[in-house]
Amino acid sequence: MVGTLQHITFYNGQKMPIVGLGTWQLPLIGMRHSGVEKYLKKSLSGLQVDYVDLYLVHNPIGFQDVDDGGYPKDKDGQVLLDMTTDHISIWKGMEAQVDAGRARSIGLSNFNARQIKRVWQSARIKPANLQVEMHAYFQQRELRAFCRALDITVCAWGPLGTPQIYSFVEKQGGDVSKLPRYDLLGDPVVKRIAQKHGKTTAQVLIRFLMQLEVAVIPKSSNPTRVEENFAVFDFELPPEDMEALEALDKGRKGRLGSEHSQPGSGRHPEWPWFEPY
Repeated sequence: MVGTLQHITFYNGQKMPIVGLGTWQLPLIGMRHSGVEKYLKKSLSGLQVDYVDLYLVHNPIGFQDVDDGGYPKDKDGQVLLDMTTDHISIWKGMEAQVDAGRARSIGLSNFNARQIKRVWQSARIKPANLQVEMHAYFQQRELRAFCRALDITVCAWGPLGTPQIYSFVEKQGGDVSKLPRYDLLGDPVVKRIAQKHGKTTAQVLIRFLMQLEVAVIPKSSNPTRVEENFAVFDFELPPEDMEALEALDKGRKGRLGSEHSQPGSGRHPEWPWFEPY
């Protein structure tokens, strides 16, 4: 199965995937016109459903399709890139999945503004959503405004600062020493606001993005934390708290996802994160 099921609920202590209401993503090894249908069909088969509500292009770069479901690497540990990635051709393949009823809507993930504009201008079915790294240390103000102007909703991955990214990068053979070391959940400002409202720091960070009109998908395999992450609809951050959290933005220095997480990926001509936004 390829992708990550984004919506999970718990009922009587049992994990129950809501497979008809989820977001699914085209993997980097499927980044070509023929790969769109191939990998969506694999996902639908694994999920045992006929369609997904939202299908995203996971990343603007492509890998060679030589390791089904994984990150293909050469003998030196560098990812095997497909340098022929064609966003317009891939998007036509995405539109075909809507036409075929396999996806209700389609969108992008980790694309920068230039790449989004290129797809948007050529699209018969416009991108509905952009999923990108976003949290209080990396608020992506320019990109949010850009998407708002194109009527593209924004969804934040890593809204809690992605504390697990360091172990992920190490598993991929990346150099964690090249990543900034942040502890957003332990930030004094966030802790003060959480104590003020009787909430966890995670709940404050989620609520903060929600009030910026950003959808939020925090990741957790802990049932208690998943339930806590849903408990964000019974309070509101007042203007002074929002201002304090907005002041935490570190701009591009706050980004945790980088070419270091997948060694060699920055060599791809469509690598998105060398541009301002």
